[in-house]
Amino acid sequence: MEFEFRENEIVFERALSDLDKLVIRFVRILDETKVDYVIISGYIAILFGRSRNTEDVDLFIEEMPLGKFEKLWAALKKAGFECIHFSSAKDAYEDYLKSRLAVRFAEKGRFIPNFELKYPESDLNKYSLKNKVSVRLNGEALNTSRLELQIPYKLYLGSDKDFEDAAHLWQVFKEHLDKELFEGFVKRLNVEDKVRVLE
Repeated sequence: MEFEFRENEIVFERALSDLDKLVIRFVRILDETKVDYVIISGYIAILFGRSRNTEDVDLFIEEMPLGKFEKLWAALKKAGFECIHFSSAKDAYEDYLKSRLAVRFAEKGRFIPNFELKYPESDLNKYSLKNKVSVRLNGEALNTSRLELQIPYKLYLGSDKDFEDAAHLWQVFKEHLDKELFEGFVKRLNVEDKVRVLE
């Protein structure tokens, strides 16, 4: 798999999995409804070639008023997605999203894979949304978290799966990372002793 690196953009082509196609469908709706988002966590490693399954795709979305969320809800419903926990956009918004809890959507009649939407809370969460990377997979646009943050954050989470995700992303992108930024996040997340697992 060959990657082309442009300013704040990664471009590549590969065969699309069913999960890739589903993610592309979902983020198109976010784009069409003008909802700012960034994909975080496990799907990023899968996107860049790691072979593993996932039950959910995690995204931070911009904070928004109820009216905008209702438009997103209607667009997702029209495209065949439904909220797993709520039948009402207002209830999902008031009871979960506004309370900083994740709202999950999946294809109608299914529970996995699902899309977990939540507001960014910490300054690092907000950094991910504000400083996202544009990825073009077979010409389709996706927004992901910067790898300089994603890799240390996976080390911070610390499960075997997270370490493997981090190691995969490191091997693929180590020559293209902003090392100063990467080292800053390593220190910020206090994972200096875990970096050795990347090699």
